[in-house]
Amino acid sequence: MSVTTTYTVNGMTCGHCVSSVTEELTAVAGVTGVDVRLATGAVTVTSTRELSRDEVRAAVTEAGYELVG
Repeated sequence: MSVTTTYTVNGMTCGHCVSSVTEELTAVAGVTGVDVRLATGAVTVTSTRELSRDEVRAAVTEAGYELVG
């Protein structure tokens, strides 16, 4: 099973931001892919299971950014 969900993240301004968010989300159990669109703040996460919004929010917060919504 593969689950793909797109989130919006505020505060990213550069490539380092993208790397930080990608690194933290990739560390979440079950995540198999992360695609970050810096220009829009869209972050698409592919995983082997349904992720809770709290899990995603915790990873984004750990990276230093804000999950919208």
